[in-house]
Amino acid sequence: MGFRFDILKKDSSSDARLGRIETDHGSFSTPAFLPVGTLGTIKSLTPEELVEVGVEAILANTYHLYLKPGHEIIGRLGGLHTFIHWDRPVLTDSGGYQIFSLAKLRKISEEGATFQSHIDGSLHLLTPERVMEIQRILGSDIAMVLDECVPYPSPYDYVKTSVSLTTRWAKRSLAQRRENDPALFAIVQGGMYRDLREQSAKALVEMDFQGYAIGGLSVGEPKSLMREVIGWTIPFLPENVPRYLMGVGTPLDILEAVRLGIDLFDCVLPTRNARNGMLFTATGRISIKQAQYAEDGRPIDEGCTCYTCRHYSRAYLRHLYLSGEILSSRLNTIHNLSCYMNLLKTIREAIRGGRLLDLYQTYSSQSDGWERESSNHSLVACG
Repeated sequence: MGFRFDILKKDSSSDARLGRIETDHGSFSTPAFLPVGTLGTIKSLTPEELVEVGVEAILANTYHLYLKPGHEIIGRLGGLHTFIHWDRPVLTDSGGYQIFSLAKLRKISEEGATFQSHIDGSLHLLTPERVMEIQRILGSDIAMVLDECVPYPSPYDYVKTSVSLTTRWAKRSLAQRRENDPALFAIVQGGMYRDLREQSAKALVEMDFQGYAIGGLSVGEPKSLMREVIGWTIPFLPENVPRYLMGVGTPLDILEAVRLGIDLFDCVLPTRNARNGMLFTATGRISIKQAQYAEDGRPIDEGCTCYTCRHYSRAYLRHLYLSGEILSSRLNTIHNLSCYMNLLKTIREAIRGGRLLDLYQTYSSQSDGWERESSNHSLVACG
């Protein structure tokens, strides 16, 4: 089957698209949200539970799997899908963002990124070629090129030099691609500078990748600036390939980016928040540790049909969280991922039915939607 992306419908009121991505491990609908399974697992859940909440594809991380348990071990055991018992699509990040987060432990050069392992302090060199080799051995369905993610804020001259380096690394990555390799996506960088975003996008598009990501966002910049950068960049990306916004985000971020023409998202927000006791509902967020839920016999969201909401009360979930029970993370994660999967399903149905503008207006009229504490205003149902 290989890799294929089809646009099934375009929204008449925005640049949103309804699509379908096909891979050797199945297909999935877009716009799509990929939960983050950094080490080959969505923390606390089994693959069967992911399927039950509607997950069609996941993200794993090249950097982390390279360090532990090692891509060679995974390869010898049949590849990442076999190793983690997941037979649906997997996108592997290149590790560029993780290298960015290790600013004090790494050095960037023309050759690649030299860094100290956060595990044992050992030195490693990731080059564009090495990253391609690792993802080939992992057997991912979509691979990302190695890039440099710059911090916010960064001086113009530094970002300009970084964009040129990322472009050269992308060219080297593409030169290493073999016929049966994963689909390869390039990553547009350029910080918060409009001309550098344009320069990066144009240079990468000339190389003809199978998809394009927008990287270097959600690194501390204001939300309004993040949305501006997305708007600057998308016009320079092809229409016939997937557009991927890396590391974003909140439900409102996703809805606004879909309207601009983004197809793919990933973020740790629903799973990390779940482990920290922050739960999404159709009326906003709730912090389950608060005393007001001590005797609350209602489910997290009375309109939600996920496993957690069908069987457990807010009072019990608060008890589990305050007691430090492992079940707390499991039940909270099931619920939050159900909310995100339902959000994307609702968005896809709205595009299909020509109702995306209505959905957006309803959602944005409530200010920040799930980004604020729970209110009495109903938004998008969780289940």
